[in-house]
Amino acid sequence: MNPSELMSRLARSLAAGDAAVPMPRRLCQACVDILDGQGGTLTVSAVPGERVVVSTEQVFADLESLQEVLGEGPVQQALDLDQVVVSRVQDSPNPFPVFAEQASRAFDDSLTVYAVPMRVGTRTIGVLSLYVTGTDRTTRSIDDLQFLADAVGISLIGDMDALDWSQEARIHQATGMVAAQLRISPADALAVLRAHAFARETDLRAVADDVLARRMAFSHDDGPGGPDRTGQGGDA
Repeated sequence: MNPSELMSRLARSLAAGDAAVPMPRRLCQACVDILDGQGGTLTVSAVPGERVVVSTEQVFADLESLQEVLGEGPVQQALDLDQVVVSRVQDSPNPFPVFAEQASRAFDDSLTVYAVPMRVGTRTIGVLSLYVTGTDRTTRSIDDLQFLADAVGISLIGDMDALDWSQEARIHQATGMVAAQLRISPADALAVLRAHAFARETDLRAVADDVLARRMAFSHDDGPGGPDRTGQGGDA
């Protein structure tokens, strides 16, 4: 499909959508429809270490959150390498073994993830992810995926206020609190939060909320891997 046809389909899909739905969500759904997928996410990471996820369904948002916690997966690799990553989670051996094991539990059928960097000029602002279940493959070429991802990236960069950054700010606050409690760097504090999120089978935002609400605190004597303190009213 040539660029003009892709843009025409994108415009028609957006026009047919519910105007009450935020534009980023409509862009995400339009990409899924055009690319013949079953679901999708837009992971916006305009600033390193910060990301906001828009998804067509919660299950796909959960898969992206899992990759953020693990620090591995097709989305993370697409961000790191600035290239398209195609991954079948049922493949063995798998380049993302922990992600693949967790993701396969969410789907009875096979799952293929297409992670495509969204580029604005020479800058990568995030990743468009397309999820295709079963033995199907997207009928679109990698060039089509890349063109559409870049078009969406340009749309998003002009409307960042339409994205919800509030949870990202809470993760930053929680990271700072853990860094102060354990006297470690922010990068190490974020690693501690990720470890707790993985152990509890939840996402970073839930752990950050517990830290900010003082339901979880850390003591310097415990060390970076020490136990969390739950139910306390202040720092340990």
